Amino acid sequence: MNKPTPSKPLTYRDAGVDIDAGDQLVENIKPFARRTQRPGVLAGIGGFGALFEISRNYREPVLVSGTDGVGTKLKLAFQLDRHDTIGIDLVAMSVNDILVQGAEPLFFLDYFACGRLDVATATEVVKGIATGCEQAGCALIGGETAEMPGMYPAGEYDLAGFAVGIVEKSKIIDGSTIAEGDIVLGLASSGAHSNGYSLIRKIIDARGVDLSAKLDGKALSEWILAPTRIYVKPVLNLIKQAHVKGLAHITGGGLVENIPRVLPETLTARLDAAAWTVSPLFDWLRKEGNISDNEMHRVFNCGIGMVVIVSPGEAAAAEALLREAGETVWRIGSIRRRLDGEPQTQVF
Repeated sequence: MNKPTPSKPLTYRDAGVDIDAGDQLVENIKPFARRTQRPGVLAGIGGFGALFEISRNYREPVLVSGTDGVGTKLKLAFQLDRHDTIGIDLVAMSVNDILVQGAEPLFFLDYFACGRLDVATATEVVKGIATGCEQAGCALIGGETAEMPGMYPAGEYDLAGFAVGIVEKSKIIDGSTIAEGDIVLGLASSGAHSNGYSLIRKIIDARGVDLSAKLDGKALSEWILAPTRIYVKPVLNLIKQAHVKGLAHITGGGLVENIPRVLPETLTARLDAAAWTVSPLFDWLRKEGNISDNEMHRVFNCGIGMVVIVSPGEAAAAEALLREAGETVWRIGSIRRRLDGEPQTQVF
């Protein structure tokens, strides 16, 4: 009787997981992570957990955390094979969120998941994450790379990011001091940031759009993949020199759903749509998708990535400080008493 031939010994690589590739990625990203180091980092990438020491300059330190992804903007990054800036988007979505409470971002962690690890692509992504952390002044302190065969189509991956910041308890910005007559300042966005991309992709597919076509002298792909602007350093500088009453990061839900998150129930923000310059991208989206103004304001930031609310007496100085820091800023509206049944943000 013939004995069965012994089967070939199996390895993790045979199952679709390449440990050597993962090790190479860690080595590739260490120089980028080192560029983001800041006081407080005790141990970062490479250990089981990252260590960060809170400065003793705080009397009542409060930690503020946020997590987010970049949504279906990733699909366009795959389609265009552009992976160098999507990491900036990842950092921006979380650090801008915690900024609105007055928090200074301390450190950031990322989660990168794929079916098969392409070291070159993953390195580009994490390099972008490190660039975003540098722009935000926080440390890329750790993360996770998960190679999971069968979970993702070839060439695709998913991203999630986690930011932790700090603010003095007495300096938390919660919108409670906002009053009738206060001024609403808008900081320019760099594009659609990371919101509304399912609708953008629908427009592209439905209209058969050529992403290499020019819009105002620049390829559509450049407009659409422009990385999210990070507002951390200019806004933190403003907070140190002026009384900022409220901040709103304009993400999913657009202007009409994000500003109310920081307003007292008795107040409404009245915005003048003619007060700021809308980039060609949003005009193109409105036209190509035949999108109503109301839908535009609910889906996209429409040119305003961050809203700052200050008293009338501080508005001019706040504008000057933000412009000196490199921001494009407009007075886009004011705060008024809310009448029964009125929405909390009205765009005219």
